[in-house]
Amino acid sequence: MPDELLPESLLEFSEASLGDWCRDAGIPAFRARQIRHWVFEKRVYDFDKMHSLPKPLRERLSSSFEILAANVAAHQRASDNTEKLLLEWRDNESVECVLMRETSRRTACISTQVGCAMGCVFCASGLLGLKRNLSRGEILEQVVRIEACLKRDEKLTNLVVMGIGEPLANLDALLSALADVHSPNGLGLGARRITISTVGLPLKMRELAESGRQYNLAVSLHAPNDELRNRLVPVNDRVGIDEIVQAADYYFASTGRRVTYEYVLLGGVNDASVHARQLSILLRERNAHVNLIPMNDVSALPYSEPAQPRTQQFLSILEQNGVPATIRKRKGADIDAACGQLRLERSKPSPEVIPLTETALPKP
Repeated sequence: MPDELLPESLLEFSEASLGDWCRDAGIPAFRARQIRHWVFEKRVYDFDKMHSLPKPLRERLSSSFEILAANVAAHQRASDNTEKLLLEWRDNESVECVLMRETSRRTACISTQVGCAMGCVFCASGLLGLKRNLSRGEILEQVVRIEACLKRDEKLTNLVVMGIGEPLANLDALLSALADVHSPNGLGLGARRITISTVGLPLKMRELAESGRQYNLAVSLHAPNDELRNRLVPVNDRVGIDEIVQAADYYFASTGRRVTYEYVLLGGVNDASVHARQLSILLRERNAHVNLIPMNDVSALPYSEPAQPRTQQFLSILEQNGVPATIRKRKGADIDAACGQLRLERSKPSPEVIPLTETALPKP
């Protein structure tokens, strides 16, 4: 069926634009709130089951929209109750999203792009390059799909935008989707329970700071000096660590939210005592927290996690120098829950992949 004949994705419509659609169709505006209530509060994704809506409206909605546009190409469950979905869109491109369960938390991890152009040498997400940005509806659908995985007595408590892609390179669509995530008429998740991760795009970090939302910001640093970071995170040679931490300082000053610095520990590469001391000097005067992440082994990459004593030594040096730090607990290890691995298994490189040089940094 040609794309123009396919139903539109309901999740592409914001609260305001769905109200406009209702008014244009001669439908009372309050019906938009009812539709959203069925989707976001009651987790009903079939218009025919929205019994508070008149039958003619349900029929019109069914012919005009689809609520969930993606096909679930794979659904994995780990022994620790972590769940991972591979969602495939109409153009046959796919992304991953993950549900992580802890004692009192239910956290969704979502993607913002099909692939990634940042080129981090230890990351599976970018091995096939960047294909395209996700739309607001495609970003939002991942959260809705994760909600659908929850039991009726479970509730989503946290959201991390740390999946495939660089979130700040698709900031407009992300902010539009997040508006429905934390809206009282949407999923109702507070902004302070949402964390956005970035490789460090200073202009976009400042733009996010000025958005008026107190999201948590996590900067994927991975090295304490430019020489090493240029090797691990190629886009760094166009920015530099100093400019990144200054933008992070601006974010903290603007929002009052402490910035987290993520640091993937690569055995024999960036995990030496000298690296820990350099990182301490960089961050000890800042209101910051370091999240140490032992490398998730990926068969296509030549990196591995450090031995446990080396990880603990790195942590101890940071703490001794007054830098708060933790070691991230691994979730979903038996289903390769680190983002990008499932998609990589099912994909092959394409000549249409966008080169890194054209997409590494958003235009000012």
